[in-house]
Amino acid sequence: MVSNRDVLPTETAATSDALTTTRCADVFASLLEYSGLVSQRLVQRVGLVLEYPVVFTRDVFDPANQVLAETLSRREQRRHRVAVVIDGGVAARRPELGTEIEHYAHHHVEAIQLAGSPWVIAGGEAAKRDDLLAELHRELAEHKIDRQSYVLAIGGGALLDVVGYAAATLHRGVRLVRMPTTVLAQNDAGIGVKNGINAFGVKNFLGTFAAPFAVINDSRFLSTLQRRDQVAGMAEAVKVALIRDADFFRWIDENADVLAAFESAPVEHLIRRCAELHLQHIAGSDPFEQNNARPLDFGHWAAHKLEVLTDHALRHGEAVAIGIALDSGYSVEAGHLAERDYQAIVSLLQRLDLPIWHARLRDSALGDGLAEFREHLGGELCITLLQGVGRPLEVHEVCNTTLARAIDRLDRARNTPPAA
Repeated sequence: MVSNRDVLPTETAATSDALTTTRCADVFASLLEYSGLVSQRLVQRVGLVLEYPVVFTRDVFDPANQVLAETLSRREQRRHRVAVVIDGGVAARRPELGTEIEHYAHHHVEAIQLAGSPWVIAGGEAAKRDDLLAELHRELAEHKIDRQSYVLAIGGGALLDVVGYAAATLHRGVRLVRMPTTVLAQNDAGIGVKNGINAFGVKNFLGTFAAPFAVINDSRFLSTLQRRDQVAGMAEAVKVALIRDADFFRWIDENADVLAAFESAPVEHLIRRCAELHLQHIAGSDPFEQNNARPLDFGHWAAHKLEVLTDHALRHGEAVAIGIALDSGYSVEAGHLAERDYQAIVSLLQRLDLPIWHARLRDSALGDGLAEFREHLGGELCITLLQGVGRPLEVHEVCNTTLARAIDRLDRARNTPPAA
């Protein structure tokens, strides 16, 4: 009990009891805190701004072209050590490339010091493996690549993935400059913040989110591509148009013939617009994929599984085209998408000389791709479908019966000539 002398003159008996209760509670809380029975929490908030240029140019290694030298020096005006890794397929098509790089570095000696001769490694999906990752780490360590040095990766999406993963994990991250050499890499795979390798039979099972220091798209590389690689990357443009920009889809449709013929001006426009839409999506939504929804993975759950089931005989873009056609067909069968829109999508893919069918669609293991995709998401299944061109729809379950009807649709459509 509190004595009279503990009560201030202005207090009444009622307020005295209230103050007594409050003081006791404060003393008890202090004792608990002192004894460690009350947890304390500190909240750390870090504002993260990612900024990197994506440059479109031609003949980047022409000594008169300042893009690479200026890109390397955009933060510090000094001589920079650069380790160069080249896709073996690119080196085979441009055997003079290594000499061009060395000549460029000599011409721009104030900005570039090569850390040894350019290193050529096999590209393609087979490059995305842990033993090559270890080789990359060892090579970069032997050349004393530090956090102020650069790794310049020149090649297709798979090469950029594995070199990007090596750069992101060396010294917890060294500066990476990507130089994509395929349509798919220039408009999608090479411009984002993801790196990874395949493991345990799953595509991109190991990887990081790490923004590049810069991306340089040189249109000259495109002229050396095989026919399959010229058109395969256009599937990603169709994908992003379907989920983000109906006007862009119409432009692709109107220009399908010249795009299929790989005329340079429309192809370069397609790449730039596709890259722009991908970058806008990354910046405006979920760059590190913390949420379940993955709109940019429209058509990809089946594509990733088809790549594995075909032992990567399918190019990624070819598998994506089939995945787009499949999920568009599912959208119709589920009552979300109009038949005319489905026909326009399938017809466009065919006019671009992209596949819409593979026999492995009938493989019972295709359904495992849904479970693997859900695991990749880290939560409940979330598949992007269409309710119209430019109008995505997220769903959280896939009906096997409806999926079977969508596969039957494609089986019939592959024997139907595309609409003019």
